[in-house]
Amino acid sequence: MDVSAGEGARSFTSRDRRWRLEDLSDAGACVMDDHGRIVEVNARAGVLLGRPPGDLLGLDAHDALHRGEHGEPVPRSRCVLREPLVTRGTTQGDREWLARGDGSVLPVSWLVTACRLGDDGPGILLLFHETGPPVSAGRGPTCLAASMTELDRLALLAETTTTLTSSLDVAETLRQLVRLVVPLLADWVVIDLLTEEGGVSRAAVVHYENGGLVHHEHLEGPMPPVARGSTMPLSRALRGVTATIASPETYEVEPDSAVAVAQRRLFRATGMHSASIAPIRGVREVVGALTLGRAERPGAFTTSDLLLVEDIARRAGLALDNARLYERQRRVAETMQRHLLPQLPHVPGLEMTARYLPAPDASQVGGDWYDAFPLPGGATGLVIGDVVGHDLEAASGMAQICNMLRAYAGELDEPPSKIVERLDQAVTRMVEAAMATVVFARVERADGRWLLRWTNAGHPPPLLVEPDGRTGYLADAGGLLLGTDIMAAREDAAVVLPPDSTLLLYTDGLIESPSRSLDEGMADLSRYAASLARHPLDGMCDALIGRTRPADNDDDVALLALRIPG
Repeated sequence: MDVSAGEGARSFTSRDRRWRLEDLSDAGACVMDDHGRIVEVNARAGVLLGRPPGDLLGLDAHDALHRGEHGEPVPRSRCVLREPLVTRGTTQGDREWLARGDGSVLPVSWLVTACRLGDDGPGILLLFHETGPPVSAGRGPTCLAASMTELDRLALLAETTTTLTSSLDVAETLRQLVRLVVPLLADWVVIDLLTEEGGVSRAAVVHYENGGLVHHEHLEGPMPPVARGSTMPLSRALRGVTATIASPETYEVEPDSAVAVAQRRLFRATGMHSASIAPIRGVREVVGALTLGRAERPGAFTTSDLLLVEDIARRAGLALDNARLYERQRRVAETMQRHLLPQLPHVPGLEMTARYLPAPDASQVGGDWYDAFPLPGGATGLVIGDVVGHDLEAASGMAQICNMLRAYAGELDEPPSKIVERLDQAVTRMVEAAMATVVFARVERADGRWLLRWTNAGHPPPLLVEPDGRTGYLADAGGLLLGTDIMAAREDAAVVLPPDSTLLLYTDGLIESPSRSLDEGMADLSRYAASLARHPLDGMCDALIGRTRPADNDDDVALLALRIPG
């Protein structure tokens, strides 16, 4: 079975299924791997759960199946399905509920035991019988928070903290927040966020219906600004004043702000008869407000409910504050990185383009760069390089090396190898010594042909793509990377660039991956480039990055492409 990079999920097909569960009479049966993902389901389980067995394969068993009596999610820390993964023993009971395809919950008696999945290691087997008819979910007791034990409340808050702080992406944090509170505490959730410009955005309006979460995008979007003098619950929450229980009657009075008018429309559109509105506070400032509403569920929110919602909103605020700070730093870093990269020159007869993509999960600038500039005598210099590291020191080193290389190349009418030798000597004398790889080349027109001369200091070799699809790596003239303090003579290599051919200079982020070898990455690049040989240069670069860059890549990517005229 293949394991994909996306959040650890697997891709399952009928050919992958090695463990065959015979019909166990009235018992539903599921097999889970050591990550808790479902790898086999028998037919009876599909009937009891009202779902095709194949739809369950690859899902996390706890997230997909385990529910409380009223259909609410169960904190992972209280999940009996996962206990044998830790104890390698057997547990059983007669009072649990499993989610069905139609949104109802099925009361079951159950047994969970450790097992082995052949060569794939340990797993667990779940057997269950129905102990009563399915019941509609989402209609919990009048005060669900009051009915929760102190251990339940602590488990929910602990899972809230763990879940929300596991991501530095604002959208993912909001998605997890919605999943945690609906339908456990409400059937509607509304999240309003304060923007960096001082406005308000209704980021999410979600309703629990028919066993699933439905986004009502027509109710989302920009909101009126917060009125300083407003005494209405949402305005007070967005100012960080206090949490409040509200009802439609709260907003049927004369509105004191445009926010109050928007809230009146929300209550009418959703049918909420009771709502709990709490500020989402970050470390330094208010981030927004969390509104939980009940429409189909009977019973108004109570003070006990409100205290629990406040605790959840407080934890959400810390997670959202961190995610926003991360995204802000990332934007600044990307802007800084792009300003460090040059504008490409216009060279008559040549087509040239470049791409730069930051590392997917990095909040810092990196050391990858490309450059192109005119040289004495009419030639054009081409550079691709990578300074070791992913931080401000790497970016600073990159800027210094880039500028020194430009200066030496513009001052000295020498072969690339001599210029890189001078550059290497200068790099070792930098105050903050850096190590870097670089390819420096010069391309010029001679005797009606385009000639490329280059030297390589420890960098992945350029790729030459001919118009008929033939490809070849320019692997000659290799040498040590810069900054080793080992001064060895460097070599030059030269090649005539065929008409309509494409030269690709790239950094290792385009081909390198923890899950495959460098040779495999280079083979993929060569194969994809060959198939795109006759595409326009810009389209070719975009397609190459989309196809070749590994999904589990954690590095930035720089790409410089040159197309020789026909």
